[in-house]
Amino acid sequence: MNKSSERNGDQLPLRLVRTMLFVPASRPRAIEKARTLDCDFIILDLEDSVLPEDRDKARQAAVDAVKAGFDGRPCAIRINGEGRRDHGLDMVAVRAAAPPYVIVPKVVEARQVHDVHLVTQRQIIAMIESPTGLVNAQRIAREPGVMALLAGTNDLRRGLGVPPDAPRGAVSLALQSIVLAARAAGIAVFDGVYNRLDDLDGLARDCEEGRQIGFDGKSIIHPSHIDVVNRTFSPSEPALHDAKALIEAYTGGAQRYDGRMIEAMHVEEARMLVERAERHGHGKAEAVASHASASAPRS
Repeated sequence: MNKSSERNGDQLPLRLVRTMLFVPASRPRAIEKARTLDCDFIILDLEDSVLPEDRDKARQAAVDAVKAGFDGRPCAIRINGEGRRDHGLDMVAVRAAAPPYVIVPKVVEARQVHDVHLVTQRQIIAMIESPTGLVNAQRIAREPGVMALLAGTNDLRRGLGVPPDAPRGAVSLALQSIVLAARAAGIAVFDGVYNRLDDLDGLARDCEEGRQIGFDGKSIIHPSHIDVVNRTFSPSEPALHDAKALIEAYTGGAQRYDGRMIEAMHVEEARMLVERAERHGHGKAEAVASHASASAPRS
């Protein structure tokens, strides 16, 4: 079974999520602001962004935020990992809050996600952040309840001994291995955060490289990154136009189209691209623009 076909009601399917915004659950104003932002997915963080002395308060804030909702958008709680004092308390809070997903950090073996799924009864997004997690990524991705993998690029670089100033290509094999594990299991997969908050050009390059590797979207740590990530992981106008034309032209089997050979797999790819555009309002924006043009006074 392709696990990515599962749904949480009418919420956006994980394979169509572009932006996953980490929000410290200890910061009420940040949670409220997240409700006004154009991100696809909100992660209420109980782990690295929360001071140990603030975690009790953050847990309750995360529960309250999930119950209040995010205008129909999917959300998750990132818990503290196995071995930390807060791990069990976080799982109890997740079960009480019942978010669509729970994010498990620093996963190194399938048993860890099995245990969290058993306790929380929530679908899992597993973070791959270490060489051991990378080696076991395929088993982790196949574990029942796991719906996506998320690359923890900062810890992964450190674990691999990659210098901070090394180019992204230094971890390309690791990132491709995470994508491979997710695709083999039929689940979604997301790129890690970009640390330079003011370097939007660098972020755009990071996003484009991730998109070309095969990531569905990207996690972010600052609202200023939302527009760039959304734009990169949305179909371009030419790509959308070509996808619609390909679908309309296809008559079955293998055939020549616009100077290239296409078959059913290319039509399926085109339909997925159109679905992504439509779920993110592209069709609506097109219709509004068309209506505005038609309604404009003629000179």
